[in-house]
Amino acid sequence: MIKFGKGVVKFRIPILILSLVLLVPSIIGYVNTRINYDILSYLPKDIETMKGQEILLEEFGTGAFSVAVVEGMDDKGVAALKKEIEEINHVKSVLWYDSLLDLSIPMELLPSGIEEKFENKDKNAALMIIMMDTSMSADETLDAVEEIRGLTDQQCLLSGMSAVVTDIKKICNSEAIMYVVIAAGLSAIVLSLTMDSFLIPLFFLLSIGMAIIYNLGTNFVAGEISFITQALAAVLQLAVTMDYSIFLWHSYQENQGRFPGDKKRAMAHAISNTIASVVGSSITTVAGFLAMCFMTFTLGLDLGIVMAKGVVFGVIGCVTILPSMILTFDRAIEKTRHRAIIPDLGRIGYFVTKKYVIFIVLFLLILGPALYGYTHNQVYYDLVGTLPDHLESVMANDELEEDFSMGATHVIIADSGLDAKKSRAMLKELKAVKGVKTVLGLDSVLGPAIPKEFIPDSYKEILDNGKYQMMFIISEYKTASDEVNAQCDSIKEIIKQYDSSAMLIGEAPCTQDLITITDTDFKTVSAVSIVLIFIIIAVVLKSVSLPVILVSVIEFAIFINMGIPSYTGTVLPFIASIVIGTIQLGATVDYAILMTNKYKKARYQGADKQEAISSALNSSLQSVFVSALSFFAATFGVGLYSSIDMISSLCVLLARGAIISLLVVAFILPAMFMVFDKLICSTSAGFRNKENKVKAKSAIS
Repeated sequence: MIKFGKGVVKFRIPILILSLVLLVPSIIGYVNTRINYDILSYLPKDIETMKGQEILLEEFGTGAFSVAVVEGMDDKGVAALKKEIEEINHVKSVLWYDSLLDLSIPMELLPSGIEEKFENKDKNAALMIIMMDTSMSADETLDAVEEIRGLTDQQCLLSGMSAVVTDIKKICNSEAIMYVVIAAGLSAIVLSLTMDSFLIPLFFLLSIGMAIIYNLGTNFVAGEISFITQALAAVLQLAVTMDYSIFLWHSYQENQGRFPGDKKRAMAHAISNTIASVVGSSITTVAGFLAMCFMTFTLGLDLGIVMAKGVVFGVIGCVTILPSMILTFDRAIEKTRHRAIIPDLGRIGYFVTKKYVIFIVLFLLILGPALYGYTHNQVYYDLVGTLPDHLESVMANDELEEDFSMGATHVIIADSGLDAKKSRAMLKELKAVKGVKTVLGLDSVLGPAIPKEFIPDSYKEILDNGKYQMMFIISEYKTASDEVNAQCDSIKEIIKQYDSSAMLIGEAPCTQDLITITDTDFKTVSAVSIVLIFIIIAVVLKSVSLPVILVSVIEFAIFINMGIPSYTGTVLPFIASIVIGTIQLGATVDYAILMTNKYKKARYQGADKQEAISSALNSSLQSVFVSALSFFAATFGVGLYSSIDMISSLCVLLARGAIISLLVVAFILPAMFMVFDKLICSTSAGFRNKENKVKAKSAIS
């Protein structure tokens, strides 16, 4: 490793030049990476709802649909607006009253119950169903939504997943840059106060910033990333890789004491020491992110791969770009030296080891309530309900609920050759399902007052292509509610009785699948991350007992962090319960490994139990404190700023998790070492030095 360190020192200027040149293709790659704003598109492709979406697109040429509420227009105005909407690129068709009958024919001729689904006379509001020929979250669909909104001044409100995705895109585009600015700014403040130079945090941020750009640029290979990954990638990479830079700086300072006057040699050894320490600890972080790749909900794969790459780029940047910057700008750094504004934590080790019984008791007392809270959290799956009220998609959903008593809209795809008698019987049963407002299909509009010939061919083609027929079910219930999930189950049971190949699709059925799938994913990811990190710790520390202790301690911190919302009544986004545990475990177990290595070294050198644990805590706590505080600063500010609750909640949980892990490592882990020292020494390599043991015996005799 020392040869690599000397190489970096020797070629520091070419390294800096190359690092700057590589930014160009990385920025180009980043700009040309598509962002996917549709959470539901990450569901497995082999489930029925996703297969149904494909059939809808391939057979009917309809990939997305939105329900529009038009206010303050007479019938002629609505008809004119409908024609304008139909002329917009990728709008396939629009269903309204005049899709069924000419405006000259009174609406009262429609079958009972259908009229009120198209108009609310009291509120002077009309309802249209707009169908697109592109998928729900395609760029063309989102552009079409924006064009439709531009036709009227708040008179035409669009609901549906495409409208929601459009609004999420607008928020992310307006806030994404501020996420990075806030994270970097708050981290810089923390580092300026806790480090001994005002300038060194700038170089930390510059080197990590370059690694972030390389990471985001290489996402071009995948074609697209999710908006959650885009929003969190930079913030998380900054948070989890900052301690590598801190370690390099501290190692560089230590080696300057070993090699006074020879900064190049000191840096070469610092790089060597950093590689040996950081690579081992970064593997656990990478393992935590890679555990998310085992999710069948492929958002985990998306976030996991991007963040695992980010950690690798962070390590490479830490041992190449950062040392080159420090040596190149050494004079400027020296001029900004100052005394670190941080409390002296060097005496806490003696207190913790002396009072370790108190902390063991606290551990046992807190464990039960923490575990209960952890297993009794409430989570939400409905994105719309957590978006700001001023968004057009949220306003449209509110209008649908107030004016038409409408919630979710489902789509049934059934065999076109279904017997007419069976079809009418199925429709009758569907209308009787609790919470179903109406069923809109060919058979549902053919009442006794309307001959079949009155139905326009264009309307027939929309709902029946000769192979499949399509029906819209309008529900009173909101997406992701228990009521709508029960309703979906009832509808599936009915349609399967009449047509075994029939499918129920739409936002609510997809969200129901999301609930089932992510519940399984949560258990899988938790188990995989624990097993992977357990194995890594066992190999790195050459111990049987230490992996159990270290993982248990960090899991205890996770229980506390994820248990708090249960007691505060906070409802978490569904993704939080899956990713927070594995990220917190992978990112903060490094704190425990750092202290364990120092404890191991002290024991090997002949120190007794209390002395070894006390010195390990004293010497590592400063670094852990700075790292955790930086992690907290990078994520907490974004959590407060973001108006997307899913991103805000994740960042707040990560920020709190860093502080809780710090406290647990500082107080609970040393207490565990005090209790299990004998077991650790007998089941771990490198804790006992035979030569020191013989000397100790000789001294006693």
